Amino acid sequence: MENLQFLAMIQAYTGIGIGLMIGLGAAGACIGVGVMCSRFLEGAARQPEMIPTLQGKVFLLLGLTDASFIIAVGLAMLFAFGNPLLAVIQ
Repeated sequence: MENLQFLAMIQAYTGIGIGLMIGLGAAGACIGVGVMCSRFLEGAARQPEMIPTLQGKVFLLLGLTDASFIIAVGLAMLFAFGNPLLAVIQ
């Protein structure tokens, strides 16, 4: 019975961790993208001749910001479907 309780605790805490990874990752990415795009629009309004340079940098940073969230989702899927912590119990 004790192994079953440990198994349930590991799965419960893993579920909480997965939710935090995806939720906080999404919130951070959305806030970062929003702030970055607002600064881009402010810079473009002040100096319209810098739009091509700023636009390239913004798209690069958008990709990097979204990549961090996608990596967090990949790690969450690893723990959801192939939890390495369950090998300790068995």
